[in-house]
Amino acid sequence: MKNEMFIEFSSVSENEAFARVTVGAFISQLDPTMEELTEIKTVVSEAVTNSIIHGYNNEAYHKISISCALYEGEVSLTIKDEGIGISDVDEARQPLYTSKPELERSGMGFTIIENFMDTVEVVSNPGKGTTVHMTKQLTKSKTVYN
Repeated sequence: MKNEMFIEFSSVSENEAFARVTVGAFISQLDPTMEELTEIKTVVSEAVTNSIIHGYNNEAYHKISISCALYEGEVSLTIKDEGIGISDVDEARQPLYTSKPELERSGMGFTIIENFMDTVEVVSNPGKGTTVHMTKQLTKSKTVYN
């Protein structure tokens, strides 16, 4: 058996912290290390920020969803938007790439996500949105779900 949660919220920058704290609180029941908790919260921040800035061009009336599942010490996390999508996912995953250079963004979002998670899958269709699915096996977690 696994434990799951799902949240949906408006695409406003203030909700990035909400998403980060919510996912952090949910996964804390597996007793992750501080490093693992920080990495997962950072990944949530990066993906949500990408949805807000790149997916929705900072327009606040759209939705971002997060689903998270815990199973035998593994965190499965999916962050989804229905924004403009990514025309070339491979290019977007390159370090320092940004579609908004005028905002002086670092272009390291996907690189950070890939470094902190065990698996990362990005599915995107122009005009239909982006889904980022990630997993991470925790090193010393409690296995509370069988």
